[in-house]
Amino acid sequence: MSARTDVVVTGLGATTPLGGDTASTWAAMLAGISGITAVEEEWAAGLPVRIAGRLAVEPTELLDRVQARRLDRCEQVALVAAREAWADAGRPRVDPERLAVVIGTGTGGALTMLGQDDVLEASGVRRVSPHTVPMLMANGPAAWVSIDLGARGGAHTPVSACASGAEAIALGLDLIRLGRADVVVAGGAEACICPLTLAGFARAQAHSTRNDAPGLASRPFDTGRDGFVIGEGAAVVVLERADFAAARTARPYATLAGAAVTSDAHHITAAHPEGQVRAMRRALAAADLPPLAVDVVHAHATSTPKGDLAEAQSIAEAIGVHPAVTATKSMTGHLFGAAGALGAIAAVLSVRDGIVPAVRNLDDLDPEVKLDVVTGGPRTGAVGAALANAFGFGGHNATLVFTPA
Repeated sequence: MSARTDVVVTGLGATTPLGGDTASTWAAMLAGISGITAVEEEWAAGLPVRIAGRLAVEPTELLDRVQARRLDRCEQVALVAAREAWADAGRPRVDPERLAVVIGTGTGGALTMLGQDDVLEASGVRRVSPHTVPMLMANGPAAWVSIDLGARGGAHTPVSACASGAEAIALGLDLIRLGRADVVVAGGAEACICPLTLAGFARAQAHSTRNDAPGLASRPFDTGRDGFVIGEGAAVVVLERADFAAARTARPYATLAGAAVTSDAHHITAAHPEGQVRAMRRALAAADLPPLAVDVVHAHATSTPKGDLAEAQSIAEAIGVHPAVTATKSMTGHLFGAAGALGAIAAVLSVRDGIVPAVRNLDDLDPEVKLDVVTGGPRTGAVGAALANAFGFGGHNATLVFTPA
């Protein structure tokens, strides 16, 4: 296969704090609605953090009851999003050997691991679920989606913290361009809102503590930002070789023109702008586009004081200050392993619809952020190229570039 094989996006699926599907999530993003709410369970009462981006629609409402009980929440959301994306793509008729799945995650079935450990400690080994291991394993979401779709071309699981979902899509592009698949279902899934994660991020001083105002807590690029807000959900896209999609008269949303993955080799939690710059430049080179061609940047922008500033500087260096910049974590919170895939969907829809969501809660732009950040309301206009960033602990960087189909 040629390295320049065109790859298009033909299906989108999502379940997020803003909606149970892609359409409702996108509509909420454009309306500037917050999906972040108070965590009111008894177990959260003594925690320094009591806010999160909870799912708008419970996955158990959309899955078979018996099947749902055998799946971790991370696996549940992956299935929900993948099924929507697959149906949205028109359920392509493809040789199972030419259909692959790539679903990234940051923590996998951590809720199952923590919950079943509690069962073991409290009630003994005979009370531990026999489904524990398939529920906790990180490759569970990719495995279940591959089983559900009958995909035999490979089931892959990038685990690169908050870059996982975007890296999954980048790997999907590679699989098609290397001639190993005609269709790839790719994205990310995460569901790990629990005492340990809230306490851990609070102790690391990475999470916002605006417990009295959940909807105002996530504020990328704002001078008052004090950390991210944990979220849960999944986002999945269907990628196809362009000629394969054309042969079945599919109507693509956009072209995945290029992608790049880099590593900082610097620090386990602190980002290094150089690695981010390399990711953006390499993705543009892969797409054969100059920086001036980029109209929109969907920033990783988690709402941390240092992280947002580092990315702003990286965008300015790699691309310039001309693109419209958005940051939808201001509404959804940070979906960790699913964040990059959800950012990709937002970028795809900006390309298709010619509209860019505004950043919520951006009342006072950090003067050190020298970018054209969208505020006040969505911005309209043709989008010739949209770039989506995703960065993760460990120095993982992934950038995707989308253009009109």
